[in-house]
Amino acid sequence: MINRLAVPLAFILLTLMAGMAFFSMKQDALTFDELAHIPAGYSYLTQQDYRLNPEHPPLAKDLAALPLLFLNLNFPAESSNWKQEAEAPAWWVQFDLGKEFLYRSGPLDGEAGNDPKQIIFWSRLPMILLLLTLGAFLFFWARKILGNDWALLVLSLFAFSPSFLAHGHLVTTDVASAFGMLVAMYFWLEFLKQPTKGAIGKAGVALALALLFKFSAVLLLPFFAIITLFYAFLHPNSLGKVRAIGKYVGLSALAGIVALALILPIYQLHLLNYPAERQARDTIADLQPGGVTLYEQTVIWMADKPPFRAFAQFARGILMATQRGQFGNTVFLLGDIKAGGWWYYFPLIYLFKVPLALHILMLAGLAGFILSIKKKGAEWVKNNFSLFAFGLFIVGYWAVAMTGNLNIGIRHLLPTFPFLYLLVVYGVKEFANSRSAPRAKRKFAVALVLLFVAYIGSSLSSSPNYISYYNELAGGTKNGYKIAVDSNYDWGQDFYHLLAFVKANQIQKLRLDYFGGEDPAYWLGEKYIPLNPREEGFTPSEVEGWVAVSANQLMGGTAKPAASFDQPTGYYGWLQQYIPVARAGKSIFIYHIE
Repeated sequence: MINRLAVPLAFILLTLMAGMAFFSMKQDALTFDELAHIPAGYSYLTQQDYRLNPEHPPLAKDLAALPLLFLNLNFPAESSNWKQEAEAPAWWVQFDLGKEFLYRSGPLDGEAGNDPKQIIFWSRLPMILLLLTLGAFLFFWARKILGNDWALLVLSLFAFSPSFLAHGHLVTTDVASAFGMLVAMYFWLEFLKQPTKGAIGKAGVALALALLFKFSAVLLLPFFAIITLFYAFLHPNSLGKVRAIGKYVGLSALAGIVALALILPIYQLHLLNYPAERQARDTIADLQPGGVTLYEQTVIWMADKPPFRAFAQFARGILMATQRGQFGNTVFLLGDIKAGGWWYYFPLIYLFKVPLALHILMLAGLAGFILSIKKKGAEWVKNNFSLFAFGLFIVGYWAVAMTGNLNIGIRHLLPTFPFLYLLVVYGVKEFANSRSAPRAKRKFAVALVLLFVAYIGSSLSSSPNYISYYNELAGGTKNGYKIAVDSNYDWGQDFYHLLAFVKANQIQKLRLDYFGGEDPAYWLGEKYIPLNPREEGFTPSEVEGWVAVSANQLMGGTAKPAASFDQPTGYYGWLQQYIPVARAGKSIFIYHIE
């Protein structure tokens, strides 16, 4: 019965996910990174110029911008921000240009100005389609590994994942990265099993897709090298181990050449109207903060040489992403703040940001893995090489994440989640099969159903506030801001709720310290009074009336600084004597100070 219904049930699950993501998309205001990504993508397609947001590959932004081509939009091509003549730091210019594009591109030749909500809506739709494509591909692969019924459990973990629901409708690169890495892994493993010309080509195309979605996919290169050597060692066939390894190394290089042969023309299309001298100047400006190494000097040299410009732009992005991972951000975690990261940041965030039921399922899955490996012995890796590769990828990816300094959200772990779901359900399946007594099987089936009901219920309990989701260990979504903020809790998504509160309460003046992508002055006009207690000369006693503060700003302004943290903090200590009268969504605290 389940075999005949598997595909229709999967379709229903993905339809439910589409509905939840769409409803959340309508509720969420522009998040911080979208302010840069949306205009960047539009500029790529309309200007054929890649000066904006080079620290991320173009493909996800291109997809988001496609619907915008059918709108009559004004692009600020004459702006000093576009020409990069503004005084703001080079990295910040893209955000200033984003505000111009969405909120300040007024009427031209009798045309209406840009409608920011319209731009945000249409650019997010392709992201939802990409999210659903990821789910469909995950189900397709899960069926091949686990069978129909267990594949539906994998898809259920995905479809009701608070993290995928949170980020799957945003114009960012995290879900795109998860999709690219999943597809690349599938076709690379297929290539290892049957190294035909077609398989080599597909593996190269899939690898290019992953690298065009996010630069963190460069981690696939050493990973694929490692699993290729493992596979050749375990499957020497008639060639012998040394010759088998040599063969696979050569064929892997061909797949890499295919990937590069696809990436470079796509980059070249994005450089058609990007002046070579500007590319060289921008490359120098972007790479100098980290101290120019030999590799960076080579990229700078190539930046204005026509045969190498596409590769130089691609390499520039990888180097920028690497620098960002090394330098990190200002991060709040459990009451502390520092510039950099904690090695335990991602384990803690994972502990608190996924439903508790998944943690319990992981324990059952681990037990199932142990039983399976104990039963099958040394042959387990050879007979379950895909599962072995999944585990190795998760360990390697997490190791890189934990040793880096870019601690800004669980979204950076999303590429590992599909593989985690596959491994968990495989382990649960093995544990279920180890129950021989009918009564034990029935008990386990009931427990499994209850766990999935709890998983779904925990996710839905935060709807549509999926960005702010925290599980019960963290005190739920309501209290999650005490653990960590930024894209884990407050990315500016609740601004529309603040506008509704202002309207409902007929507020005439609002002091606001907002973190996110929206432009408060555009929406609030004269009602908006910027609140910045970090400014010199700020006097808390002068603050009265309605006050709203984003959780990200509030926690940063009340946190205990690390020993090496040299930025101002404690600037919201005065506000702790007041109790918020309301919240806009979950992440913007509203006060009325007499």
